[in-house]
Amino acid sequence: MFKAILLTKDNDQFSAAVREITDETLDAATAGADVTVAVDYSTINYKDGLALTNKSPVVRKWPLIPGIDAAGTVIASSHPQWKAGHRFVLNGWGVGESHWGGLAQKAKFKGEWLVALPDALSTRQAMAIGTAGYTAMLSCMALQDQGVTKTSGDVLVTGASGGVGSIAIAILAEWGYRVVASTGKLSESDFLKSLGAADVIDRAELSSPGKPLQKERWAAVVDAVGSHTLANACAQTRYGGVVTACGLAQGLDLPATVAPFILRAVKLIGVDSVMCPTARRVKAWQRLATDLGRDKLDAITREMPLAASFDVARDIIAGKIRGRVVVNVNT
Repeated sequence: MFKAILLTKDNDQFSAAVREITDETLDAATAGADVTVAVDYSTINYKDGLALTNKSPVVRKWPLIPGIDAAGTVIASSHPQWKAGHRFVLNGWGVGESHWGGLAQKAKFKGEWLVALPDALSTRQAMAIGTAGYTAMLSCMALQDQGVTKTSGDVLVTGASGGVGSIAIAILAEWGYRVVASTGKLSESDFLKSLGAADVIDRAELSSPGKPLQKERWAAVVDAVGSHTLANACAQTRYGGVVTACGLAQGLDLPATVAPFILRAVKLIGVDSVMCPTARRVKAWQRLATDLGRDKLDAITREMPLAASFDVARDIIAGKIRGRVVVNVNT
């Protein structure tokens, strides 16, 4: 037996609770998975918040153990790459949506979904980073891939006090970029500057409908918000600039025009963390291990027990969470 959060729905009656799960139940629910793991830590991302509160149809299989992230140690494996004792980190691949996930003391995954955890990172640090930080690194890497350098000009990070935004600020500042943070929590300005933001602006400057083309301000943008914020960020990006889009905290819509793309040659780059190819994942985790300061990671992280996941989920949906929450599934 092991503890896990189990989500159920019966005749539209939703339930979420910590349950005792048998190994036989896990085996039956995860047919085709070839690696059994002991989970040390998981975390709560925005998508996990949606699943735990039933606010959006994230869950595609009932019943389900949620948690799109996990880090721990392999117990048993029939996959050639993985042996008992290997440390792993997992993000995405439909885990916590259509496959039982990481908010549990034990899990079963497909070996090709796992990434070897770099020696420089503990399993707790891996989940302090989580999908949010891994997505932030993918976004920052995409800027570099497109030729954005630290001399190109200001880089805007939206949703700055959230998981993606806060880690993106820390990474970009570590790389020497001048970062401007956009947040709805101006009271967090000192915190954001401690992560490396040079300036902080009110998200209200970006969150309402705006003109198709606006004053050129940004050499590049990391956007985790979507909707009008992303549209305005594109409209304010300088000629030849780059915008990466990885989230939808404000909305799924994009009320924009083609003007920034055909008149200023702005590039809009989509960043997906769920189905990202393994080689790219490995590179991102290697760079997270070397390029993200542990002091900054510690500053944005707090640890909670498994049963606290429900309160954290409600807070993250309400926009009340700063930084990252690590879930110790064994407490």
